[in-house]
Amino acid sequence: MARYRGPVEKLERRLGVDLGLKGERRLAGKSALEKRPYAPGQHGQRRAKISEFGLQLREKQKAKFMYGVSEKQFRKMFAEATRREGNTGNLLIQILEQRLDNVVYRMGFATTRAFARQLVTHGHILVNGKRVNIPSFKVKAGQKIEIREKSKNNPQIIRAIELTNQTGIVEWVDVDKEKLFGIFTRLPEREEVKIPVEERLIVELYSK
Repeated sequence: MARYRGPVEKLERRLGVDLGLKGERRLAGKSALEKRPYAPGQHGQRRAKISEFGLQLREKQKAKFMYGVSEKQFRKMFAEATRREGNTGNLLIQILEQRLDNVVYRMGFATTRAFARQLVTHGHILVNGKRVNIPSFKVKAGQKIEIREKSKNNPQIIRAIELTNQTGIVEWVDVDKEKLFGIFTRLPEREEVKIPVEERLIVELYSK
């Protein structure tokens, strides 16, 4: 299954949760989910009982769409999580959080993960001084992520940084807002990652 490229607000309405896909529009209270908090379509306001499989599938879809990964990528990351020692669900979230596009987003250089992915693929991001244009690049603790010099005046990046005064920055990155660089200091603990996903159900889904 390829990465979803359709209208993202319909996704949020269908799944009934804010996935952070609209950035500044969401912060301004203008998201479609707030205006119409029910599924799209003529039957969207009906209450349907969801099966156990449906609940598990919905949690997987939330994680996939939130982090902007394909089914193939998600399965690969889940397989990596199962090979490691520890809680598979927690490890899966940590692996997703290590993606370069997500780290760029977490550092406040982009208002959405989709924009962060665009910054990476277009060569605006340096990792330890070297240009990396692979969104799935796995960032390690201690690595420096920065906006390349020619891109530091990008108005969208500047606006994103301004918005961090409203949204804040997560605890596992250390960011210099003036010089536009940050350090991925450590892997986050699960309770620190505030996302509307029950990874336990994802593990159950893939364990069948």
